[in-house]
Amino acid sequence: MLALGAVASIMAALDTLVVSTALATIRRELDASIDALEWTVNAYNLSFAVLLMTASALGDRFGRRRMFGLGLAVFTAGSALCALSPSVAVLIVARAVQGVGAALMMSLALALVSAAFPAERRGVAMGIVQGLTGIATACGPLVGGAVAEGLAWQWIFWVNVPIGLIAIPLALTRIPESFGSDDALDLFGLVLVTGGALGVVWALMRGNPVGWASGQVVLSALAGVALIGVFTVWERRIEQPMLPMTLFASRGFSAGNAAIFLTFATLFSAVFFYAQLLQTVLHYGPLGAGLRLLPWTLMLFFCAPIAGALADRIGARPIMVGGLCLMAAGMFWTGSIADPAMSYSALVIPFILSGVGTSITVPAAQSAVVSAVRHEALGKAAGANSMMRELGGVFGIAVVVAVFASHGSYDSAAEFATGFRPAMTVGASLAFLGALVAITLPGRRTASENSPSPAEQITPV
Repeated sequence: MLALGAVASIMAALDTLVVSTALATIRRELDASIDALEWTVNAYNLSFAVLLMTASALGDRFGRRRMFGLGLAVFTAGSALCALSPSVAVLIVARAVQGVGAALMMSLALALVSAAFPAERRGVAMGIVQGLTGIATACGPLVGGAVAEGLAWQWIFWVNVPIGLIAIPLALTRIPESFGSDDALDLFGLVLVTGGALGVVWALMRGNPVGWASGQVVLSALAGVALIGVFTVWERRIEQPMLPMTLFASRGFSAGNAAIFLTFATLFSAVFFYAQLLQTVLHYGPLGAGLRLLPWTLMLFFCAPIAGALADRIGARPIMVGGLCLMAAGMFWTGSIADPAMSYSALVIPFILSGVGTSITVPAAQSAVVSAVRHEALGKAAGANSMMRELGGVFGIAVVVAVFASHGSYDSAAEFATGFRPAMTVGASLAFLGALVAITLPGRRTASENSPSPAEQITPV
């Protein structure tokens, strides 16, 4: 069970970032525009984000093993469709299918591992799964670059297929079935939050091509905001909400989720553009770009455990404020020096700053959110936090791509750098805004007073 859960989580996490170093190759081979490239990343993240909490509910009601196997099958089929895509439009649809499978796999893998191990061994098992997932996330750009350069970009997705075909029968025969509470599924809430997120993201992505004052953009933005408003009202009225609005009465929960949203908006902005900067401006290949991103991505492996321990000792607020400020500084520095005449060595220090900032912010934000709610709400609080992370990434990419498209292009290295600089300035501003939000987090004493008592604490799934 532990091995299958780890494999599924690794596949889902890897495909979040693995495509980053192949974007330049995909753009050339499929003649993709900047908008289409954006959708190859956001289609996956958007469907992943909005289905995370629903995936957990489906597993609780219909069987976690059954839904986990379904997730593996959907993800494997989506991966094959990605590899076979004859056009960027088909690739975008296939990435959305992958996101559906990833939501089922990621949420239910943790639930199955938690159910399969006794309490005294559960923490170790969960730590192994999450540690391997973190390593997969950090290595995504390098793996994607190596595969895209050594074979072809399609093999980024083909490698998932044999793994999935082996894992599906093993999951259905080796994992014991388990169920959770038989709560009603909040399907209407799912439709509202999906439509709201899609409306806002669509407006951000279409603003430059059709004009920010066009009817399409204005109506899409208004519809998105309205649907999110209706979602808020709906969740307050039903007995078994997907996301209880009462959780937001806690300052730690609200500020922690807002900060993690802005953290991932900044992170995915960098994910989308850093590898393209190395390939388009400095002319490295996909593998060379992946290797040169290691000072940034490997910080997750080295710094995250230390940050988690420090958050328990001194509280999440100072760590999150400091981490987001480091992210802002690293991204602004990277943007300010972007030029075809620069050398790679000039990027190493800002890459490290960005990586350290991200690595210490994420675990501290997760700690702040789950520490702010009581035992019975831990599952939904953790699910909401995961959803905010993925939606933040979608929002961040949409914003910085809109800025890039209004200032630069892919026509030359100089044109790319011209658009990259203001895009990174906006990305850095999102991180700085996140630091301001993190200042409002309750201090360690206040957070500890609101957290579950030792007898109530469980490992959040």
